[in-house]
Amino acid sequence: MPEGDRVWRERGLRSAVLAGDEQAWRAWYEESFAGLDAFVRWRCAGRQDWADDIMQETWLVAVRRIRSFEPKRGSFADWLRGIAANLLRNQLRKHRPTPSLNGMPPEVASLSSPGRNEVHSRDRSEQIALALSKLPERYEAALRAKYLDRQSVAQMAEAWLETPKAIESLLTRAREAFRDEYRRLEENASSI
Repeated sequence: MPEGDRVWRERGLRSAVLAGDEQAWRAWYEESFAGLDAFVRWRCAGRQDWADDIMQETWLVAVRRIRSFEPKRGSFADWLRGIAANLLRNQLRKHRPTPSLNGMPPEVASLSSPGRNEVHSRDRSEQIALALSKLPERYEAALRAKYLDRQSVAQMAEAWLETPKAIESLLTRAREAFRDEYRRLEENASSI
């Protein structure tokens, strides 16, 4: 949809929602839910409990702050993703890595302790989510487009108005930044 049409439509939906039109809110919710859900699950790296909490809190914040949404500055979907990303960042700031079992690496501890595989998987998911949250927004967006949205380099280049070579370079830098951040988090967790 052309940008001008999107702005006009979202202004109309916002006005209807503010006037108490439940059907307008329901329509907005239904058209936005799947994309937001995919984004949140991506950013939570498979942590279902986190994703559920972030989704619920995102919609609560959106309801409370709908007056501050301005379609001219960006789409409703982008606004929701921004809320979700901030909520996850806040949650990750509160999170503290837990020390490994008796100083053993999680891989070794999981072999000797029932239920440790689940704990190790959760720890790994938390580290992935934390690493994603520490990436520059452009890197995270590039990785999301490639691996979550499954866009080809050509599709990304067209949508982002860049050359395929520039997108390939961006993806290379984004993957490298993610690897570096993930390794740093692993090293910090193992030193606890």
